[in-house]
Amino acid sequence: MTRKRGYRRGYSVAVLIGLEKERAILWRVFSNVVKPHVTLRVSGVRAEVKALYNFHEAIVEALRSALKEGVKSIVVAAPMKTDYAQVFLDHARKHDAWLIQARGPNSATFGVLVGSAGELHEVAELVKTKRFRDLISETTSADADRIVDTLEKWLSDFETGATVLYSLEEAEDLVYGQWSSGGVKPEYVMLTDKYLLNHKERNRINRLLQISNNKKVKTAIVGADTPAGHRLTQLGGLVCLARPSRTSSAH
Repeated sequence: MTRKRGYRRGYSVAVLIGLEKERAILWRVFSNVVKPHVTLRVSGVRAEVKALYNFHEAIVEALRSALKEGVKSIVVAAPMKTDYAQVFLDHARKHDAWLIQARGPNSATFGVLVGSAGELHEVAELVKTKRFRDLISETTSADADRIVDTLEKWLSDFETGATVLYSLEEAEDLVYGQWSSGGVKPEYVMLTDKYLLNHKERNRINRLLQISNNKKVKTAIVGADTPAGHRLTQLGGLVCLARPSRTSSAH
C-alpha cells in the first residue's frame, strides 16, 4: 500500500487484529497505509479462564470505535500452529453475538489469516499477500450486502423524517455544519470506489470522509461491482443518509 500525494491516509478499509500469546495488536488498514491502533495485553496467564475472557473482551471493546465509523471488515491474524484466532472467534460467538450475527446492524464480517501481525514490518508484508487482498474482498462484499439493506430501508422510510442526499455538495454542507436539536443530522456517507477513483476532486471527497469520521458519521466505500455498488451507482455514486437530530449541539 503506497502513499499518495495530497492525502496520506486514505479511507478506512478494515481492522487487522494480530493475535499473539500474551498480546493483541489492532491495526487500522486504510487505502494508502496501515497504522497501529492499540496494543492489548493478557493480564495474567493466557491459560487462566478469567484472564483470557477479559483479554478477548478488551479486544471487542477496542473494535467498537472502528465499528462506529462504519468499518465492518475485520481480519484476524495469528501465527501458524496456534489456535488464537479460533479461540477468539469462539469467544465472540458465545459472549458477543451482536458482533458476529449475519444481519446485525452493528455486526462485522471476519476473516482469518495465518501469519504474524505483531510488528509493522510483518504487517507491511502481510497486507501485500494475495490471501490478505482476497480476504478483504470477501469481507467487504459481505459488508456491501448489509449496506444495501440499510440504504433500501432509508429510501422507503417516510415516517421518521429520514433524508437521503445525492450530491457531494449537499453532503458537505450537512456534515460540515452544526447539528441542532430538531434539525437534520447525517448518520451515514456511502459511495462507490469508482466514484472516488474517477472524481476530478478526489481530495475533496477524502476530506469529507475524514471529517465524517472525526464527527462520528459512519462512512462506507463499496465496490462498484457489488449489489450495493450497483444501487449506489444508480443513485449517482454517493449518498448521505440523515435523520432529525435529537442532540442539542454538534459533536
